[in-house]
Amino acid sequence: MSVYVNERTGADAEGHGSEEKPYQTAAYAVFSQPETKIFVFKATDDGEGYEEISASALKKAKKGADGLRKKQEKAKAASEKHNETSKKLELLEVIDIKEDQSLPPAKKIKLRSIGENIGSRVAVRGWIHRLRLQKGLGFVTVRDGTGYVQCVLTGDLAKAKSTHELTLETSICIKGVINKLPEGKSAPGGVELKADFYEVVGQAPSGEESFSNKVQENADPSLLLDQRHLTLRGEALSAVMKVRSAFLYAIRRFFEEEGLLEVTPPCMVQTQVEGGSTLFKMNYYGEDAYLTQSSQLYLETCLPSLGDVFCVQESFRAEKSHTRRHLSEYTHIEGELAFIDFEDLLVHLEKLLTQTVKYVLEDPVAGPLIKQLNPNFVAPKGPFLRMEYVDALEWLNEHGIPNEDGEKFKFGDDIAEAAERKMTDTIGKPILLIRFPVEIKSFYMQKCADDRRVTESVDVLMPNVGEILGGSMRMYDYDELVASIKKEGLDLDSYYWFTDLRKYGTCPHGGYGLGTERILAWLCDRFTVRDCSLYPRFSGRCKP
Repeated sequence: MSVYVNERTGADAEGHGSEEKPYQTAAYAVFSQPETKIFVFKATDDGEGYEEISASALKKAKKGADGLRKKQEKAKAASEKHNETSKKLELLEVIDIKEDQSLPPAKKIKLRSIGENIGSRVAVRGWIHRLRLQKGLGFVTVRDGTGYVQCVLTGDLAKAKSTHELTLETSICIKGVINKLPEGKSAPGGVELKADFYEVVGQAPSGEESFSNKVQENADPSLLLDQRHLTLRGEALSAVMKVRSAFLYAIRRFFEEEGLLEVTPPCMVQTQVEGGSTLFKMNYYGEDAYLTQSSQLYLETCLPSLGDVFCVQESFRAEKSHTRRHLSEYTHIEGELAFIDFEDLLVHLEKLLTQTVKYVLEDPVAGPLIKQLNPNFVAPKGPFLRMEYVDALEWLNEHGIPNEDGEKFKFGDDIAEAAERKMTDTIGKPILLIRFPVEIKSFYMQKCADDRRVTESVDVLMPNVGEILGGSMRMYDYDELVASIKKEGLDLDSYYWFTDLRKYGTCPHGGYGLGTERILAWLCDRFTVRDCSLYPRFSGRCKP
């Protein structure tokens, strides 16, 4: 007997598993029918259909199935505990919680400003992050997105039946006085709120539907991604999102200081930048159009009117890739600079990375979070090591690291991710990898004057993450660019507006693009860029 899995059309439910009604995840297939052969639906450039699951995928599925079994056991235990708790609740006294009107009015605050309100009576509104109830005392940690506070319930507040019915992720308003913690005690921010009143705003479910059953730490990653709207409430993911916000603010600060103007290019385009195989095609009112791979070409058009420019824009790559550093949609930060040479570009990139990281680490929220998420992080310092492509090949060959065919590297080989990471991690410092061959780089890149086989191009490599930024000088001679477009087999007429830049007052210029999620994976020590995107999109994943 066989069972079938299709991530796109399947469902993890009873009665599924056939080719007509497949499961959605291999983990559920193993969980439901452990000793059955599993076939997974795959779409490749050669076609699509069901293939027997690979050994590595099966191993991963078995791990996910273990998580589902534990979840089932946990749900059963939670249900039994819920029944037991319900019986105990029936014996509790129903206390009507009322606010003491003789107390001073409570000041509504966000938790980020709690340190400024010590000794004051405040009203805190948020979600129950942790909950511990004991005889005559209750400890409730509340989260509002800007911080955490431990609230202490005593007296009738601790004894009330409604208090014992509180659940994780219930939204609540708690009023009381903020006090510094006594010596030897610990809580978020070194303070606690002694509650004198609370009211429930939105009660979260208990039992089988409880938050802790929905989101489990060691669950299959695909199941956690299905619950992304809930997993974002966890401390690690929310911390990464806060660092992300600080990073975007910091890089805009850097651009402002350097005199770059922010623009917003279109996402729907009719030209390619990084190769046709990764374009998302669509019907645009009867015409062929694509989701942009890069805003670079449009940034170039802004130079004569706006000077140096940048954008923070979504880019899209239709790569059927499941590596830990690829997304189908990512936040692309791109810059374009006029009247510069290659050396100017390299110096600018060093400054961009060192200054931006400095600003993020100085941020009062993001700095401590990076220290918490990535205790060993060392801020990069310039100048970075500069290494030419040919020297990188020599290094790889000397260290016995083969190319993708298992042979020694030769000129013209693309350096794959694994080899690049091995080299970068071994060297252990930021690298500006420069002067790549014409054949493996994009059609618009300027050739080097001293060696026409290579381009004025650069990849910035960081230890533990690999490439985080790529850039180059751009061809600025009209005839050379037209020849390059034709050689690439592209429709020259579609690029008339791009080639016009070389006709109406050309100038030497260069630019770059960096992936926000890759930078964050490096800053926050995340294994995959998926942890650095609010709702990651990659092959087979477009929900929630």
